[in-house]
Formats: sequence, C-alpha cells, structure tokens
Amino acid sequence: MVGLGTGTGRTRDLLLVAAADFGLALVAYALPWHHWSADRPALLALPGFAVLGFSTWAFGGVAAGTGPFLVLLYTWAALHFRRRVLVALVVPATAAYVVPLVLTSQPPVVLSSAFILLPIAVAVALLVEAQARHLRDERERLERIERWRAAMVGALAHDVRSPLATVQMTLEELAHDATGPQARMLEAAQRQTARIARLASGLLDLNRIDTTGHLRLDLRPVPARAAVLDALSYVTAEVGVCVDDGRTLHVDRERFEQIVINLVGNALRYGRPPVVVTVTGDGVTDRLEVRDHGPGIPEDRRARLFTRFGAGGTDGVGLGLWIVRELARAHGGEARYESAGPGARMVVTFPALPGTPAGLSDLPSESSTF
Repeated sequence: MVGLGTGTGRTRDLLLVAAADFGLALVAYALPWHHWSADRPALLALPGFAVLGFSTWAFGGVAAGTGPFLVLLYTWAALHFRRRVLVALVVPATAAYVVPLVLTSQPPVVLSSAFILLPIAVAVALLVEAQARHLRDERERLERIERWRAAMVGALAHDVRSPLATVQMTLEELAHDATGPQARMLEAAQRQTARIARLASGLLDLNRIDTTGHLRLDLRPVPARAAVLDALSYVTAEVGVCVDDGRTLHVDRERFEQIVINLVGNALRYGRPPVVVTVTGDGVTDRLEVRDHGPGIPEDRRARLFTRFGAGGTDGVGLGLWIVRELARAHGGEARYESAGPGARMVVTFPALPGTPAGLSDLPSESSTF
C-alpha cells in the first residue's frame, strides 16, 4: 500500500498483492485451527509463497523485495512447526522464487541467487526450529513439574491440618493446668504448632491461587475493631490496637484476619515492639497499617518483599507477605511497604464500603493493647 504513492506504474499489481495478503490474513483469522492438527496452519505458507511469486513476476523478475519475505515465511514456520514441515516447504519455496525469474527471462546470474538465498533461508529456519523445540520441551517439563508440585502441596497441606488440629487441642488441654517448666515447654510447643498451621494454610492458599488464578471471597460489612481483635487472639505477644469502634470494612472477614495475622506475625518476628495495628479510611479507601519499631527493611530487599519466597528468613519460607498481597488484590486493593522511621509500616488498602462517611477517619481513635 505504501508503494502506491511511489509512482511505479504498478498500481493494479500492488493492489492485487495487498488484497491477496489481506484476504489471506482474514482466512487465517477465521478458520477453526483448534479443531485440526497442530501442523495444519503450515498450509498458509502455500498461498503466501504464491503471493511472493506473483509479486516477483509482476515486477519483472525483481526479487529484492520478495526475498526477505520468503525468509520471514520460513522463520514463521520454524517457530511453530516441526522440521519435516520445513523440509516439505522447500519445493514450493523454490518454485515461488525461481519460476517467476524463469518466466521473466532473467539471466543465469540472477537465477543463481536462488542457490544462495534458499539454503540460507532453510538453514536459518532449522536453527530457529531447533531452539524453539528446545524451549517447548523445557516448557512442557516445567509444566509437568508444576502440576506435580501443586498436587503434592495440596495433599500435604490437607493431610497436615487434620492431625495438627488434634495436637493443638491436646496441647491446650495440657497447658491449662501446667505450671513451671512444663508450662513453658507446652507454650513453646503451641507456638510451633501454630506456625505449622499457618504454613499449611499458606500452602493451601498458594495452591489455590496457582490453580484458579484467584481467590473466592465472601465480601460483607465487617466491624473493623472486632475483626482485628479476633485475629490478634491467635497472637501471644502484646500488640497495640488503634481502630475506631464504629468503623466498618467491606472485606472477607476470614481473609482479613489472615492478613492481620500474617502482618503482625512478621512484625513480631523481624521488628521490635511496640507493634501497633491501625485502621483508617477516607470514605473511598480503607487502610490497614501494621507498624513495628525495629530497624526497618533494607532498601535492597524492599522490591522483593511481597513476591513469592521473596521475604523468607530463618523463621519462615517467604509466603506470608506474598499471600497478603494476593488477598489484598483479590479485595480490589493493594499491599505495600512504607518506612516508618524508626521501624517498618506494612499497609494494605481496601475499597471502602459504599456509603461510608469520609469524616469517620477524623474521629478520635481508641487505643488499647491486646
């Protein structure tokens, strides 16, 4: 189409080439390739070679403009089809290049260019095909490993949770009347079983996100302070709570509590007290903050904080903050880190409940220690 304005005097031929290319593109788009074998789209190369041959003939045997497209067709075939298809295309490719030169009575020196261009096109295609085949095989291998990993993680997490619940109930009963060293040992055992339970829940969430791509939420109005306090009932250390009694969040309560538990657990493990949980809002966005007063996060680690296995340490595998981010996104919000100076502030935002007064965040907050 660009060539129409160059004054070549071949307007009709250029229009025919453009129409043929456009028609071929429409056919390629419309045909139900998914119902046929993987090699069937290679048939598109045949009309493609025909258009190239016509272009060479129409312009008097000038192949300078069609040779690169022939190489391009071969490269396309190499990316998508097996080696035998490339070999089968040698005959139509040679015909598309040589026949127009013969019909236009080109001299032998021009015809001999086929002995340079076509072997190079085939060689490039074979190299591309070998690399593409290697990448496809590697992708299939990784997909098999990923399916096996997902099945193993799901089975492990499910199998661990049932006996773990029994162990936790037994430890709670024993700890009720224990004193002295025995009480301290039972308290340590309870902490470790709680950690295993969190890990099992994290693995289940990991598997659910990987297999479905999203989490199903039960969104409803939830009293913010009550939800925070319920979450902190699983935490043995002292945590400050600064949440208005009248504030309501539009969240999945179980998932919100999981976010609080993960963030508070991280703050207690890696930061320093006091750890404070705050919920505020502006009528459009609700904001959950968990702040500690430790050394903060080194700048070179901040970009990886909310990635999978990005924040692991001696006390964890690095899934907690990644799950927090995925849960926040499932709510339509986001999770991020803010420097508190001193300390770290983990912030999770949620869309506010429709109709929430903007001024509610300006009310004095009741502060308490849980």
